[in-house]
Amino acid sequence: VAYSSTSNKFLAVWECHVGDLRSIEGSFIPGSGAMTPNFVLAQGDASWKVEAGCLAGVPADGKGGDLFTTEEWDNCELRFTYKVVWPANSGVWFRGQYQYDILKWKDPVAFSGSLYCTGKMFVTRNLDEGLENRDGWNEGQVYANGDRLVLWLNGKKVGECKDDTLKKGPVGLQVHGGDEFRNMKILIRKIEVRPLKADEPPTEPKAPK
Repeated sequence: VAYSSTSNKFLAVWECHVGDLRSIEGSFIPGSGAMTPNFVLAQGDASWKVEAGCLAGVPADGKGGDLFTTEEWDNCELRFTYKVVWPANSGVWFRGQYQYDILKWKDPVAFSGSLYCTGKMFVTRNLDEGLENRDGWNEGQVYANGDRLVLWLNGKKVGECKDDTLKKGPVGLQVHGGDEFRNMKILIRKIEVRPLKADEPPTEPKAPK
């Protein structure tokens, strides 16, 4: 069952285990075929907490870190809503070491919606800075099926390629370290993962209203 990319219905809420901010619960979204994943602190020193119903990540004295899910996915769609306090370097990991980047990079020029792969740098680059709402909420989406990878930002396709570096892995969130990013904050209002059958086509998103 595919989720509707135009639906505003989101039945899951982030919540912390009592007394433990290191583990953040997710749940299945009834009737949608999607789920919100469970995250655990994987590495680094970034601070993660639930803030006004959102998952918030900030550096700890300029030091970054990552959250990763306990579950791994191969073929899947990933959809998320995010907001950033700039300057920032963040992103959403999928298959472990692919990342939907959330950043403004100078050399080579790349903006949010670029595809990063550990060991390869940028696989695809979004060159249109104006697609992102720098002061508000944004909708990101990833389609990963076999070696076909497609990325969207606010309903606009910003990258597509064939790359078979990574076959399967967890979903994750990053706060990048560095003095230039010490005041950054990443806010995730919702995140959904939908497992896919081989060769199942992507859900084409629409621009947020």
